[in-house]
Amino acid sequence: MSHPSGRSPRVLAAFLASSVLAGGNAVGVRFSNRELDPLWGASLRFGLAALLLLATMAALRLAIPRGRALSGALLYGLFNFGGAFALAYYGLIEVHAGFGQILLALVPLATLLLAVAHRQEHLRAEAVVGTVLALAGVALMSRAPLRESVPPLSLLALLGGALCFAEAAVLVRRFPPVHPVTMNAVGMATGATVLLLGSVLVGEALVPPERAVTWVALGYLVAVGSLVVFVLYVFVLRYWAASRAAYTFVLIPVVTVVLSAWLD
Repeated sequence: MSHPSGRSPRVLAAFLASSVLAGGNAVGVRFSNRELDPLWGASLRFGLAALLLLATMAALRLAIPRGRALSGALLYGLFNFGGAFALAYYGLIEVHAGFGQILLALVPLATLLLAVAHRQEHLRAEAVVGTVLALAGVALMSRAPLRESVPPLSLLALLGGALCFAEAAVLVRRFPPVHPVTMNAVGMATGATVLLLGSVLVGEALVPPERAVTWVALGYLVAVGSLVVFVLYVFVLRYWAASRAAYTFVLIPVVTVVLSAWLD
C-alpha cells in the first residue's frame, strides 16, 4: 500500500524530475558503448557514482545499514544495477535507444505482477489495462525505431533488464527503509562490483575513455543519470507502491525518443 505522504507535491515532483532526467540515460549509454565495452562502461559509471554517494554519506553522517536493511540494499544493488544494467548495456549495443526504452516500458506491468507475487499489492484490472495502454502508447510514439530489425539476444537482454528493474522496486519495499543516499551508495557499489567481475570474466578491455563525447556522456550518466535519478527514485518508492512508482519507465521514453532522434 502507498504511504499517506504519497500525495505530497514533493513526492510527485521527485517522480517527474527523475523521469525527465532519466530520459537521457539510454542515449548516454549508447554513446558510452561506442568506445567502452558495455560491462566495463557500466561498472565505471556506477563505481564513480558510488564514490560520490559514499562521500555524501560521510558529509551527512549517514551510517551503513545493518541486518535486514543491509540485505535489502545489497539485493537492490544486485538487481537494479548489477543485473538490470549488465543486460541493458548489452542490449543497447545493437538496439536503438528509443526502442530500448519501449521494452523498458514493460516494467510497470512486470512490477505489478511481481508485487502481487510478493503479496505487496492486489491484482487490479484497471492497473493491468492502464499499463498495457501505456505500453501501446509508447510503442506508437516510437514507431520509427520499431521498423528496425532487432537481434534476438539484444531483445532478450533488454526484457531481462526490465524484469530486474521490476524486482528491485519490489524488494526496496520488502525490506526496512534505508535513506535514499545510503541505499544507492550500497546498491551502486554492489552493482559496480558485479559488473566489473563480469567485465573481467568476458575479457573486456578495462581502459579509460579517450573521446570527449564519451566523457560528456559518462559525466551525465554519473552525476545526473545515477546520483540524482536514483536517489529521487528510491525517495518515491518510500511513499508510493512499487507498481505506481514504476510508471517512470513509461514517461522516460518520451524524453529518450526526442533526444535519441536528435543526438543518436
